[in-house]
Amino acid sequence: MPVVALTQGMGSLAQDIAEQLAQELKLSTLQHEVTEHVAQKMHVPKSLISRLRTGKAGAIERLRTDFHAMAVYTAEEVLEAAAKGNVVIRGWGATQILRAVPHVPCIRVMRPFDKRVEWLMKELDTDDRDLAEKEIHRSDHANATRMHDQFGVHWGDPVLFDMVLNTDRLSVQTCVEQIKALLKRPEFAETEASRTLLHGMALSAHVRAALSAHADTQAVNITIESVDGSVVLSGIVADDAEKNAAQRVAAGVTGVKAVDNRLHAITDAKHFPTNRR
Repeated sequence: MPVVALTQGMGSLAQDIAEQLAQELKLSTLQHEVTEHVAQKMHVPKSLISRLRTGKAGAIERLRTDFHAMAVYTAEEVLEAAAKGNVVIRGWGATQILRAVPHVPCIRVMRPFDKRVEWLMKELDTDDRDLAEKEIHRSDHANATRMHDQFGVHWGDPVLFDMVLNTDRLSVQTCVEQIKALLKRPEFAETEASRTLLHGMALSAHVRAALSAHADTQAVNITIESVDGSVVLSGIVADDAEKNAAQRVAAGVTGVKAVDNRLHAITDAKHFPTNRR
């Protein structure tokens, strides 16, 4: 069940590659649906999520947004889709979220800035080059900021990817063929171990999302590890009530068979603030 993670730079032709790859391999794609699902879980308009991701949100909107929750719900969507398999995931930090899964190729699609500007001018049917340049700069800045804040990496660093494709030199079809060839290589063969890892990551993401959504545990920031339905919770929480609530919420997540609660409670939370977001 192939899973492919692609970067998404405006005008890079990543969308064209994702759509053609999905068509040829009979895969689904995941991109815009994430906006709706994350917005629902955060109880905010879809338009806000879009503005935040494209760098168009105002200062007050950014101040009022729970970016931690946004990252948690985004990771949950990406990992859930990947665990089901047969999908091309474009953007949403998928190349970092899925980087640890051996059978998932993480691919950067790039194109020179001038070519991307020309692409956007054509898309907008405008001869205002300055407008197009500013739009792409804003998009790139938003992507770079998000990747740095969420994962601590520099967006576009080639060492983060298994393959870098330059659509100035390579056609969309050639890029698709290169990805298909990569999927056939033994390094990206899906194994029982890689499937187990991915499903464990997906279950951990579901548990983290449930904790974030529950009033009694929304401030909890702990380590969650899952293997074959068994979930281990470790880290520091404020008190025994929060520790017990975390176990209760985790146990209620679909797919969780057992919870090993290794959390440590600090009686006076104000003297140990690092467990708070």
